[in-house]
Amino acid sequence: MGPGPAAALVLAMVMGEMAAVEPGAGAKECGQSEFRCGDGSCITSAWVCDGSTECKDGSDETPETCRSLSCSPSEFSCGGRQNRCVPASWRCDGHRNCENGADELDCPPRACAGDQLRCGNGACVSRAFACDGERDCEDGADEAGCPPPATCGPHTFRCNDSACVPQLWACDGDPDCPDGSDEWPRHCGPSRPPQPCPPLQFACGSGECIHRRWRCDGSPDCRDRSDEEGCAAAATCLPDQFQCRDGRCVLGVRQCDGEADCADGSDEEGCHNVTACDGPHEFKCRSGECIPMERVCNWHRDCRDWSDEPIKECGANECLDGGGGCSHICQDLRLGYQCLCLEGFRLGSDGKSCEDIDECQDPSSCSQRCHNLPGSYKCECGEGYRLDPRTRACRALGPPAALLFTNRHEIRRLALDGGEYRRLLGPLKHAGALDADVAAGTVYWADLSQRKIYRSALAGAADGSRHVAVIGTGLGAPDGVAVDWVHHNIYWTDSRLGTVSVADGGGARRRTLVREPGAKPRAIAVDPLHGYMYWTDWGASAKIAKGGLNGADQFPLVTEGIEWPNGITLDLPSQRLYWVDSRLHALSSVDVDGGHRRTLLADPQVLSHPFAITVFEDTVFWSDVLSEAIFSANRRTGADLRRVAQDLFSPEDIVLLHPLRQPPGENWCSEDNGGCGFLCLPAPQLGPRAPRYTCACPDGQRLAPDGRACLPGGTGDAMGHVGSRTGPTALAVVLPLVLLILAAFGARGLWRSWRRRSTNSINFDNPVYQKTTEDEEPLGRGQGGFSYPTRQAVSLDDDVA
Repeated sequence: MGPGPAAALVLAMVMGEMAAVEPGAGAKECGQSEFRCGDGSCITSAWVCDGSTECKDGSDETPETCRSLSCSPSEFSCGGRQNRCVPASWRCDGHRNCENGADELDCPPRACAGDQLRCGNGACVSRAFACDGERDCEDGADEAGCPPPATCGPHTFRCNDSACVPQLWACDGDPDCPDGSDEWPRHCGPSRPPQPCPPLQFACGSGECIHRRWRCDGSPDCRDRSDEEGCAAAATCLPDQFQCRDGRCVLGVRQCDGEADCADGSDEEGCHNVTACDGPHEFKCRSGECIPMERVCNWHRDCRDWSDEPIKECGANECLDGGGGCSHICQDLRLGYQCLCLEGFRLGSDGKSCEDIDECQDPSSCSQRCHNLPGSYKCECGEGYRLDPRTRACRALGPPAALLFTNRHEIRRLALDGGEYRRLLGPLKHAGALDADVAAGTVYWADLSQRKIYRSALAGAADGSRHVAVIGTGLGAPDGVAVDWVHHNIYWTDSRLGTVSVADGGGARRRTLVREPGAKPRAIAVDPLHGYMYWTDWGASAKIAKGGLNGADQFPLVTEGIEWPNGITLDLPSQRLYWVDSRLHALSSVDVDGGHRRTLLADPQVLSHPFAITVFEDTVFWSDVLSEAIFSANRRTGADLRRVAQDLFSPEDIVLLHPLRQPPGENWCSEDNGGCGFLCLPAPQLGPRAPRYTCACPDGQRLAPDGRACLPGGTGDAMGHVGSRTGPTALAVVLPLVLLILAAFGARGLWRSWRRRSTNSINFDNPVYQKTTEDEEPLGRGQGGFSYPTRQAVSLDDDVA
């Protein structure tokens, strides 16, 4: 018998039981910010007419209820049957937010500024981009009807093919002319020999150094693909091996073993249990074969052992006897029965009881906040965000967001609403790493050619006289830059030196926080609200690492299934990290504690050589240096893939400008530098007793016993805590430990003396064997300073070993 009327009855009974235990049920008075459902229960008013039913009787989403709502002056009414309200700022913003599209009806054409031209789709781009040989409008309108190229100006270099590039780009080691003539010896003199790559690395023709094992592996890793030139034909796999889609070979026994051994997961595709029958449509005989379910109990033997025709069970309806013991729905079958659960529940281990599914365990369930409910769940948004009634995604309130990205010799700004696309500053030598302080209105970038980190105001950034070199010495290859917008410090990685460093906003005080042999730290992201930093490392032991913003509590977060991690970004509302792997051509995410890892995309076409990544709302953006474009996709599903910008020269780092990307926090170092003599750095918040900040000294100095001042000497950890343990306190801890060890040695000596006296022995003088040393055990040396309560700092050297 089917689940029709019985299912409806059980559904009503289950819902009734839930309503009985639901907080606020019965005749309880609802609060001012609550809505009373038709059955008397209470829900928060914010859940009324939001597109999902929370009242058991559905009264919060009825047309009558929704029509009775009125929108505030700062909201726009969608009208129609649902009559939902959306922020007025979402009206005519190019995104359909109302289910009926009312917010995008009768919108006037977008007005572009005087220095912008209008593309066919309504977007605005800088007139400086017109007729520059690069298609910046999707329809190419900025390159239509262009006259023949004019002669080069006084501050430009004329290439051998008549193209023009800025004079600053000539002889800088990077070919910018299409024919490379700006770097020819007749213009620049004898070329300098390229700096050799370290041992066990391959020198690309385009100048990079990659792991030697990546040479001739079938996947181009150099920008010019020189690592795959002159390679022998790819060998086929051995007969007992499985060939992955990317050409690699894995052991055949690892195919369909439940674990992906190929980077693309192709060894686990199309796998199924050959001994299992096709779900409810087939019956598995005890003798092993599968037969169609309609042949069961048809008074004809179809199984070899007659197991399809049991006399007692055929024709019996077990659901009539107490519902078969099922907690929700009992479905009678031709032979036996099965228990079913309502939507939002799953069968328990006993096969009869139903358990609630916690949808919030899936990171893709909600944009930001998820509340599990019996048989359902509820999505909510953090402060400054609003739930889109059509897409159920959290959208930001406030000004339109914009992307900043480096394009080798310039930094561009692209408004996500299409209202602006222009060059922010340039020409530059080689702009690589990039970040910004939104509240302060400043932008930081690293110039890989000049080996300096610069700062400029966002307003008037095109004026080169306003560019200030914040870090001008001691840099090898500054590949990543991140700004602590709360404490106004800057962090950067150096892949050549294998370090992660910090400095104050002016660059006057700096310190090395991480130094690891064989490391190649690349990108870095910071969370000053919780005191952590995260960085990628594609060196000897590829990983994603996590540590305190003061250098404490360092440990690897991701070490498996990772080869060349490039860009990394943090989504603060969901507390998830996103990164791109140029070797695996993948975009992945993980929560900040290393759990719930997911691969969103693995596609060599759109992830040829991804370099940097950023995230905002429900969208993730990344740059790709081989595709010379910027892409975007849904950060929860990997869907909605599109090109945001194209025909770029060499897009590298990318950041997103919006106040909600950098929410305000309390700066504990603002008053008198926290009492620190040198640097005041935020500490990781490991628990309620953790310090808010610690003091740090420059390289080569150590903290004084007061944990604030710096003293000469010392190459180790110079971190300390204001008010941490002083010297005498540390001595009080260490001295009893030393006395205890000495007492143990004394007891051991007495035991050995007693044993010698009580043992009969015969001694031989052997001139060959003479013991010349005594067993020694080193005494431990206590360490003073602050000890973090939850986790001790873990050396990344252990991971390399």
